Amino acid sequence: MSTAANLLKFVWACWKLNLSGAMEYRMSFFLTAGMMVVNNVVWIFYWGVYFTKFPVVNGWELQDVMMMWAVSAGGFGLSAVLFGNSYAMSTLIANGQLDTYLTQPKPVLLHVLISRMSVSAIGDVVFGLMLYALFGDHTLAGLLKFGFGLALATTIFIFFNVIAQSLAFYIGNAEGIGQQVFIGFVTFSTYPTDIFRGLGRLVLFTVIPAGFISYLPIGLLREVKWTFLAGAAGMALLVTAVGVFVFYRGLRRYSSGNMMSMRG
Repeated sequence: MSTAANLLKFVWACWKLNLSGAMEYRMSFFLTAGMMVVNNVVWIFYWGVYFTKFPVVNGWELQDVMMMWAVSAGGFGLSAVLFGNSYAMSTLIANGQLDTYLTQPKPVLLHVLISRMSVSAIGDVVFGLMLYALFGDHTLAGLLKFGFGLALATTIFIFFNVIAQSLAFYIGNAEGIGQQVFIGFVTFSTYPTDIFRGLGRLVLFTVIPAGFISYLPIGLLREVKWTFLAGAAGMALLVTAVGVFVFYRGLRRYSSGNMMSMRG
């Protein structure tokens, strides 16, 4: 229990330091986060116009799509704010910049993930909460379901990217691949799952598990579909386990960059 408590204190301290560093230039901080909110609003405007002409699309209504965006944007935002290096690990690996983390008595993967925060992603978190405030179920049950959906989406975002970024251990600089994988994953997580059929739908629930995020408004928030929920939770656990395995297996192949800088 003492070890777990100390680890939580360490994580909390890193998050506070990241936020303090971002807030040093407050105008830039608010502009960066605000522009991400504006960027997301443009997409929501598009969906709003679309649903004025087609009120129902394969069983999806406007509220479902808005909540899909709330979960997707919120889950991505939380992953990039709290575990920002999940989107930048390939550069650290390829440039031999993991030395700093290897010299400290902390879990390497956790330390790497929490050592960076994306300021723009704060706008995604705010945007997701705004959509929930406008379109979500504000009962206690609705709030708990939304929170659980965010937790599932955040976990899948983090460790799917850990897998993609850890390819740098095996193929060198995988920054380009990681970026393309990320773009594809985000794109598929913000489109109604039911517009895909056959092989495309299979891929969304296996190879690129974005379907487990985009279907949450139907399978959890509208009504609890236990088979889907079990599958989503199972996929989150599987992606986490594979991500941890791939990272630490790849770490054995890591070549030091002789960068022995100290980190508080």
